[in-house]
Amino acid sequence: MKKIFFILCCLWSATAFGQARFTVAPDGSGNFRSVQAALDAVPNNNQRSVLIYIKNGIYREPIVIDARKNFITLLGEDKEKTVLSFNNHAGTKLSNGDTLNTWTCASVMVYGNDLHAENLTFENNAGFTAGQAVALRVEGNRSSFKNCRMVGFQDVLFLSGSGTKHFFKDCYIEGTTDFIFGPSTAVFTNCHIHSKKNSHVTAASTPREIPFGFVFFDCRLTGDTSLHNVSLGRPWQPYASVTYIRCDIGKHIIPAGWNNWKNPTNEATARYAEYKSYGEGGDPAARVKWSRQLSDEEIRGYTIEKILGDWDIYKK
Repeated sequence: MKKIFFILCCLWSATAFGQARFTVAPDGSGNFRSVQAALDAVPNNNQRSVLIYIKNGIYREPIVIDARKNFITLLGEDKEKTVLSFNNHAGTKLSNGDTLNTWTCASVMVYGNDLHAENLTFENNAGFTAGQAVALRVEGNRSSFKNCRMVGFQDVLFLSGSGTKHFFKDCYIEGTTDFIFGPSTAVFTNCHIHSKKNSHVTAASTPREIPFGFVFFDCRLTGDTSLHNVSLGRPWQPYASVTYIRCDIGKHIIPAGWNNWKNPTNEATARYAEYKSYGEGGDPAARVKWSRQLSDEEIRGYTIEKILGDWDIYKK
């Protein structure tokens, strides 16, 4: 134990004037064999950035980034070969008697602020029939993801922090039902969104007082070849806000575009909009009347700077 503590102190002090760095490798060639062990080594309430480099491998472990651990970068060696995976799902019984739910079943849970992840796959492999099985849940603020994959089935990406803001660039996100959901504000730019079931892409629960929910810029929406009945989103809460801007919409998306979650009263409150959608499923003519097609003047108010505010991660 003393030897491990000594090694950690050396790693930390060696970068006292720069970014601390740990390496995770399943074969033992790094500082740690598991991602969680590297995260546990980050001092609580750290005030400087920490880089955790993760070598190729499938890391089958539930991962939690504590609320006291901020400014962490998770950098994978290869997004296809560096996989953070687990198979928890809602309804799973734990040995202590607890039952997992949507908020507790994620493969990776992020409570800390200012996380950046790159070249990684976040996976929940509980299976098609497992029900709610989150791959990545983000509760902390200002998380950014670049060149990452979020894969699973139902409820893959849970952006659960009300009032928090996040940024996704060049990411691949796939799932079945409501696989991008929650109350956070999030920008997705140049992302590939893939559906694997006739269901719904988003289930935003944006609070009424929050101006932006999920905003997709220049993204591509595709689906398995058999799909023909997928909606762009349904409102988990009445004031759900989702906007697609210049997105390539595949033929799997229904002409009506949106779904009211079997509640017509949501049509008066849900904030659903598009701007210059194109592709086989992008025709605005048949969209539900309670969604909006933004004008050239209105789109000027949809800039990444305005949505994310005073945060320059999207410029990198």
